[in-house]
Amino acid sequence: MKYPKKVVLGEITVRDGFQHEEMTIPTQAKLWCLEEMILAGFRQLEVTNLGNPRGMPQFSDGDDLFRLIRNSKRVKDKLADVELTAITIREKAVDRAIELKKQGCGPDRILQMVSTSPSHMYKNSGLDHKGYWKMTEESIKKAHDAGIKVNGTVSTIWGCPIEGPTELKKAVEFTKRYLELGADDIEHADHDGSAPPNKVYEYFSMILDAIPNPELHIAHFHVTRGWGLANVLASLQAGITHFESTMGGTGGQPTNFIDGYPVSGTGAYYYQDPNIVGLVSTEDMVVMMDEMGIETGVDVERVLEIGRMLEKILGRRLRSECIRTGRIPKGPTGF
Repeated sequence: MKYPKKVVLGEITVRDGFQHEEMTIPTQAKLWCLEEMILAGFRQLEVTNLGNPRGMPQFSDGDDLFRLIRNSKRVKDKLADVELTAITIREKAVDRAIELKKQGCGPDRILQMVSTSPSHMYKNSGLDHKGYWKMTEESIKKAHDAGIKVNGTVSTIWGCPIEGPTELKKAVEFTKRYLELGADDIEHADHDGSAPPNKVYEYFSMILDAIPNPELHIAHFHVTRGWGLANVLASLQAGITHFESTMGGTGGQPTNFIDGYPVSGTGAYYYQDPNIVGLVSTEDMVVMMDEMGIETGVDVERVLEIGRMLEKILGRRLRSECIRTGRIPKGPTGF
């Protein structure tokens, strides 16, 4: 088996992980998570979604959270090497990110998203492909002028929860288009867990043949069908070096119910069971890579401690196995 010996891990719990939670996570808990992840060694983190908080009240504290992390005494000496990202699906969110940047507390990077599926594209953004590409071109220019990097996310690569099967070659075309428009990197997302490992290997082989710089490509897997870590391994074998994940395998489609009342979110849930829609578990992925001899740059034991605390914050058992089983013993255990 051939795979990279060093990877870059993006930790996105505080945004993607928390967006599916049906209770408001306290701002101080979000701040603690960001601080702890930075102290554990993560250098790429998602902080919030800067879209309209009426639809996603979980992120109504986005501005405050950016100010708090930028002024945190616990991590201030490390922030120069950390890239903080905000999700900005539409124009007003991009403008909000730019304004925060002008105030000295905004994101280093924003994320925009295009789906290869027309139905998912419209449901997620309210625009068709033609309208979204036009908006994205304008947004990338504005963001770069403000000193902000832009990630272009390609979604529904391996399938769509609305339309079903999709074509891999369409995602390759969209990746090229994002880069032509000036995107700084690309997130390749399996947002509904449709990707089997063989198709993951096939797709990323296509991507690296077309655009052979692994620094540009980030793998993002959900575990709706339990294939998350198998897909990480398939990506590694194809040559991918950048990955995203959430603590405890949290996350999924933005919630449409929070604190006892309904909100718009992105409409009806694709999957009714909230326990099947999360991402690859950060804890389990870090331990797996560590056991494989892959350098992650993070403190494995600290990651496991954060995972245990996150279960207290959310008040339930999450999807990490390794926070209970731990790492593989390197010596006699006494049993």
